[in-house]
Amino acid sequence: MRLATLLLSACLLPAQAVVAGQTRIPQAALDVAAQLREQALADGTAWRVVESLTTEVGPRLPGSEADARAVAWAQAKLRELGYDKVWIEPVTFPTWERRGESAEVLGAHAQPLVVTALGGSPGGTVEGEVVRFESLEALRAAPEGSLAGKIAFVDQPMERARDGSNYGKAGAVRSRGPSEAIRKGAAGFLMRSLGTTRHRVANTGITRFDEGLEPIPSAALSLPDADQLARLLARGPVRVRLALDCGWTGEQYTSHNVIGEITGREAPQEVVLIGAHLDSWDLGTGAVDDASGVAITMAAGHLVGQLPQRPRRTIRVVAFANEEQGLIGAREYARRHAGEVANHVIAAESDFGAGRIYGFNTSAPESAQAAVREIAAALAPLGIEHLPGRGGPGPDISPLAAIGGAWAWLGQDGSRYFDLHHNADDTLDKVDPDDLAQNVAAYAVLSWLAAEAEGGFGSAPRPAGANE
Repeated sequence: MRLATLLLSACLLPAQAVVAGQTRIPQAALDVAAQLREQALADGTAWRVVESLTTEVGPRLPGSEADARAVAWAQAKLRELGYDKVWIEPVTFPTWERRGESAEVLGAHAQPLVVTALGGSPGGTVEGEVVRFESLEALRAAPEGSLAGKIAFVDQPMERARDGSNYGKAGAVRSRGPSEAIRKGAAGFLMRSLGTTRHRVANTGITRFDEGLEPIPSAALSLPDADQLARLLARGPVRVRLALDCGWTGEQYTSHNVIGEITGREAPQEVVLIGAHLDSWDLGTGAVDDASGVAITMAAGHLVGQLPQRPRRTIRVVAFANEEQGLIGAREYARRHAGEVANHVIAAESDFGAGRIYGFNTSAPESAQAAVREIAAALAPLGIEHLPGRGGPGPDISPLAAIGGAWAWLGQDGSRYFDLHHNADDTLDKVDPDDLAQNVAAYAVLSWLAAEAEGGFGSAPRPAGANE
């Protein structure tokens, strides 16, 4: 049956019987989803979008000149893709710059080390004896004042995991390590990169310094350089010079969340939100983090918008500003739209690269589980398994979820994601077009079926202070 005929059937046939209070999806919508899925697998829109963003804009450090170009690019691309409503919402934040960085071993074994400044680090040059700690816990256990004038080196490894869970376990080294080093008297901080690649590239990412502490130059070593430094330390004392030219500029910058909609035919005020973040770190071109997510969600909404009939509810695509420095655009979106949380039927984010999606889950209550199972069945031909109890809202969806928004999780295979995350290897050649298309198919199917569902998925305002 042709797609146009299926869509006409959705209007002419009586709705599938629905148990009172239960969310279900009409069979006609499921039939359309099957054809939409196959169309998406053969469609190259997402590849063209990710190629465009990474080539024409490149790296998109929040607050940079490229940030402004990315916002203009996103507006133009959404219009080009047929979104009938496109707008921007301001997001203001302080700016941090990277201008230069180097490190070197001094003395008898003199040699350079590959490092990158952590986002938020101050500039400065420090020279001192290196003290190695095998974990953040070991650094915390060091005696007060024991690192006076020295450089702390936390050599805690991160293991691969399909779901990326080890990033959460190791992430405290970057976020908490510099402050712990300061408390012990350190003049500088080095860490083994939060990554899994054996290439000689270092992984950046934001760090924060606790209030009342004087920040110190803080950087990450590539994994081969972390190993090299550990081997040198096994031979005896090592002195290192760390020189960083970077820091907060002291200025505020206004970027924007960029939003596009495919307006719903019956309930335009109710939205199915899919999104990604537009910014990136500055070392690569941000292809997997997160130009791929931008491309996946833009392409999915575009394909739904190309159907002969618009979805019953609105499909909203959001390219969030400044995720990398603390979900700043996402927090502003949730604040601005807090009064509309009940109309955000369900939200999902693509922010874990371009690997194939293997799992699906939602926060939906029992009353919507029949519809969730119907969506899961429509995703199953893509190799996606329904995994109740797994996953969660994406980073940029989490502020919306915290105030009561329902979320969906489309779990990507992240086994190799941290080979590229926040480092210079994050470039277009690492994106597989077939994997990208599988992601688009999943997001298009989810968006269409959630928009066509009879009933909701549990979004409701959450009282202030309520637990998630």
